[in-house]
Order: sequence, then C-alpha cells, then structure tokens
Amino acid sequence: MVIRLEIVGLDVEKIKEISNIKQEDSWVLDYRLKSYELFEKLKDPNFGPKIDIDFSKVIYYKTREEDSIKNDWNDISCSVRNELCSVGVLESEKHLDGMGVQYESEVIYHNMLEELTKKNVIFTSIEEGLKKYPEIARKYFGKIVSNSDNKYAALNSSVFSGGSFIYIPPHTTLDRPLQSYFRMNSRNMGQFERTLIIVDDDSSLHYIEGCTAPTYSESSLHAAVVEIYVGKRSKCRYSTVQNWATNVNNLVTKRAVVDEEGTMEWIDGNIGSCKTMKYPACILKGDRSSGTCITISVASKNQEQDTGSRMIHLGKETKSTIISKSIARNGGNATYRGKVDIKESAVNSSAMVKCDTLILDDISKSDTIPVNICRNDSSNIEHEATVSKISEEKLFYMMSRGLDKEKATELILLGFIEKFREELPMEYAVELNQLLKKNL
Repeated sequence: MVIRLEIVGLDVEKIKEISNIKQEDSWVLDYRLKSYELFEKLKDPNFGPKIDIDFSKVIYYKTREEDSIKNDWNDISCSVRNELCSVGVLESEKHLDGMGVQYESEVIYHNMLEELTKKNVIFTSIEEGLKKYPEIARKYFGKIVSNSDNKYAALNSSVFSGGSFIYIPPHTTLDRPLQSYFRMNSRNMGQFERTLIIVDDDSSLHYIEGCTAPTYSESSLHAAVVEIYVGKRSKCRYSTVQNWATNVNNLVTKRAVVDEEGTMEWIDGNIGSCKTMKYPACILKGDRSSGTCITISVASKNQEQDTGSRMIHLGKETKSTIISKSIARNGGNATYRGKVDIKESAVNSSAMVKCDTLILDDISKSDTIPVNICRNDSSNIEHEATVSKISEEKLFYMMSRGLDKEKATELILLGFIEKFREELPMEYAVELNQLLKKNL
C-alpha cells in the first residue's frame, strides 16, 4: 500500500497545500487561513486535563488510497479492507441506510441506499458537500461552532479533512441510521474530521459514529468538530462509541442548534483515549424544543475522561436532560463537567441533571463539576449526583448464587450503565458490552 502524501507540522503554506489538494473554492481557503491565525493566538483551555502536544510533530494530512471515494468494498485495498473487517465495520453496514468510512485523513468508502437518493437525502463527505452544495454549506458551516470557539476548534477549522455532510429534506424520515466510521492507523497521526448535519423541518435522523485506533508509544491527536441544525418539529439522534487507543488525545467540539419543537439527542460513549475533553451541547433556540445527552465514560490506568454536556435554554418551555455515567478503575480519572443555562427568555423551562459515578478501587478518582444557572422565576433545574463503590453486599449475594467475583462485578457494571446501553441499536449495545468486558 503506497502512501501518496504526508504533511507534518503546520504553517500557512501547508494549509494552502491541503486546500489545493482538495481543489477548494477560495472562500474555504480563506476560512482555513483565518482559523490558523486564531489557532496561533488561542490558549489551551484553563480547565480539564493538561494537554501536552508538540504540534510540529503531528501528521496533519495523510492519504493511503486513490483520490476517488469507493462505493464497493472490493475496490478498497485488501489490507485496509481486512483491517476494517476485523473491527466489525463491514458487518455493521447491513443494519444501515448508508455508511461512510474515513481512513487517516480521507473518506475512502461511501454508500447509501438508492431510495434515499430518491428522497433527495444528501449524505457525502464534507469536501463534496462544500463543493456541490455551497448554498447549504455557507448557510450553516462554521455558524454553529465558530472557529474562535476554542483552540482545537480553530485547529480543526484550519486543517479539517474528511467527515460527513448530511442534509435531510423537509418531511423525510429515515428507517435506519446513517453511520460514519473513523480509523487512525499511524504514529503521531492527527485526525480532523468535520461533520455538518442539517435535519430540515418535520424530519428525523439517527446518525452513528464509531472511532478506533491501534496503540503506539507516540501520542496521536483527534480534534473533530460537529455542527448540527435541527429544524422545526424535527428530531436528530447522534450516537457514538469511541474506542481510541490510550495514546490518543481526544479533543472534540460538538454542538447543535434546535428550532421550535425540535429534539436533539446525544448518546455519547467514551472508552478509549488517554485524555478526553468532550461536552456535546444543545442550544435550545426554538420554543418547546428539547435536548438530551446520555453519556458514559470509562477511565482506566493513564486515562482522564473529562466529559459532560452543555444545555443552553433560549426558547420558551424548553426542556433538557443530562444523564452521565462514569466508571473509574486502576487509577483512572473520570470527571463530569457540565453547564445548564436557562436564560431570561426561556420562561417555563426545565432541566434535569443526573451524574452517577462508580469507583472500583482506592487509587481512582472522580469529580462532578456542574454549573447550573436559572435566570428567571418560572423555570427550574434539578441536579442529582452520586459517587459509590461496588457494594460488598451485592457481590456476596450474587456470588452466593454461584457466580464468581469477576462475573458478578461485570453484571453490576452492565446494570450501572443500562440507561446508556438501552439507547443504542441492539447490535451496537452488544458491541459496547464486549468493549466494556475487555476494558474492565
């Protein structure tokens, strides 16, 4: 397998080179260059785990396949196809309406059922979306997550490559999910996919994302940006289970704007990576809109999972729910960090936050760091947090029924995260069970 191009380190000329490779319009290059200026000025976040990245050593762009995106697995090189098959990607496609696969910096495979094309559904790579549908792209791209939002959003905006562009027309419901899968397979690799999803009025979408990488001694970087617009009376569910290797810094910005009576659901699982900072957000702009975020974070040795959610209430009678499940073991650190802000305009609104942590030993750590703000007298916020260990009484009871300690502990943990698992499609819930058994 021949590597056609590899760009290491970052400067203006290399950003221009990436843009030139992709044959982008001038407005996209201008956006990249302005973003790079911001990236150089912005500092690391003043909260969460300490991020130590040598940006001069990161691979910002790497290709392994021909330029054209394939829609037949037989056209993908055998080694890559076997690698993706080993992690279940090919098998999962039969449960989907469409799938895209990104390997290193580029989308290498993309396929969608013909009936979706007849419904005028758009599901393609971000590069194709920016070129073919500029009237949609320019209306939403970079508007929900600004390139000045944080240092890593600015970095992504400078060097983004791959990711999904999805448009669901009005009055359109998909029977099965769309999925994108992201794979890093190189030392010091940086992956910077950019996803833009628009679910127009009276429509619905379930989108699934999967992420993996093998372990190397050198650290890798994953800095993605996801922007979602949910139209009036529409619904979007975004499910992800990331299983990055423990040498990956996972620094992701995900945000949705929800219009009148719309619903946004984030189902967010974090099992891998050495350091994760991820807080899926809903801006509840329209009256009677709602947002839900259900997360699970598993922190083991040398892992810091700093996760949570942000719910910003702007519209009247808006509702939000945050359910966070964290597990810390073998010295891991699992932290919930979230924000609920009910603005003065969001009268008669309500929010519920529930954070539960299970600590499996005496050397692990967990913190709950909520910010809850209610700016009017007609709204309310409920917050509940628990930190516990596995009950010796429960273990004794289950072991007295013939289970060994390992199996009893496993069943207790699976019960602890049941709220998260039940929100996943069956085949992904089974996959999650296997990942948890492997990591616990």
